[in-house]
Amino acid sequence: MGKRSRQRGRLDKLAVPSTTYTDAQGNALELRGALTPKARREYADTLRGGLDREDAWQRATELLFERLALAWTISGVRSDGQKELLDRYRVATAEERRFVRDSLREHVEANFPDVQAP
Repeated sequence: MGKRSRQRGRLDKLAVPSTTYTDAQGNALELRGALTPKARREYADTLRGGLDREDAWQRATELLFERLALAWTISGVRSDGQKELLDRYRVATAEERRFVRDSLREHVEANFPDVQAP
């Protein structure tokens, strides 16, 4: 079977809407407009989990970032891809993390009313 025949049977992925949030320095965070039921449960479980309250909050915020972030542009350098984004988030400054948290909070409140904002 040729390559074209295999590709014909594939279903096209649905395009997921996204929203871009920009800070005062012009850095931009693009967030996905969809969150699966499984990701919602995992986030809720982590947020109220058996960890220390601060640890649970930090991990839940990271998990939400991991599930929703599509791209993050800082000082003109674009990061995309789940591993690259998560690595960049883990070395972010306090100000960058605050921007991410504020963006996530705004995005969750606007798009996922059943999810508790970080």
